[in-house]
Amino acid sequence: MRLDGKVALITGGAQGLGAAIARLFSREGAVVFIADTQAGLGSKMAEDMVSGGGIAFFVKLDVADENDWIVAREYVEKNAGRIDVLVNNAGINIREPIEEMKGENLDRMLAVNVRGPFLGIKHFIPLLRKSGGGSIINMSSVCGLVGHRYTTEAYTVTKGAVTMLTKAIAVRYAADNIRCNAICPSTVDTPLVREMLKDPARRSERLGEVPLGRLATEADVANAALFLSSGEASFLNGIALPVDGGTVAD
Repeated sequence: MRLDGKVALITGGAQGLGAAIARLFSREGAVVFIADTQAGLGSKMAEDMVSGGGIAFFVKLDVADENDWIVAREYVEKNAGRIDVLVNNAGINIREPIEEMKGENLDRMLAVNVRGPFLGIKHFIPLLRKSGGGSIINMSSVCGLVGHRYTTEAYTVTKGAVTMLTKAIAVRYAADNIRCNAICPSTVDTPLVREMLKDPARRSERLGEVPLGRLATEADVANAALFLSSGEASFLNGIALPVDGGTVAD
């Protein structure tokens, strides 16, 4: 197993991409901390993983709340004694174009998408260092690499910030054997996206920009997170990895 004996915390881990990553990490031998605001979903998921032979915990975490991060770190240290992988996956998208974007909605997106990973890295770097190093994975987006015609400006701003945060952490903390990389997916085939793309014209737009001709799957993204967390990626640091079927290459 590729993560045997490793300890990982995944934000937004009770649903969507975060849940896919958490389940895959568990199957690959990791001790998994599911961090989410959804206590019911997260607790049930942890129970299911334990019933399946894994080791999993749920910790309630609002990524924009610094005190929650302090509590989460203490909880991980108490129950596992170390951390090897931090996945900053939690994120939101309030789909208002710049001319209609309410200031409070912009603030909320910045709080979750930028402040969240920033605080997570701040509070878990000491434990990563104590553990002898490890891997930080930030969930960015193709919108963190290029301007995207179908995505609102605020989301692009937040994901661009995540990409550059990744690079800044990578160069500063490499001396502590802490690697930091970002995953940059294109549109992922989730229930929410399927609902959004029920409009044939909108679906055609999204598929038309992907040279491979399909949407990304949750498994595509989870597999990238597994690779970046594993020893196979031990010399990858500071990269923004497109999981996009060639979208940003076109």
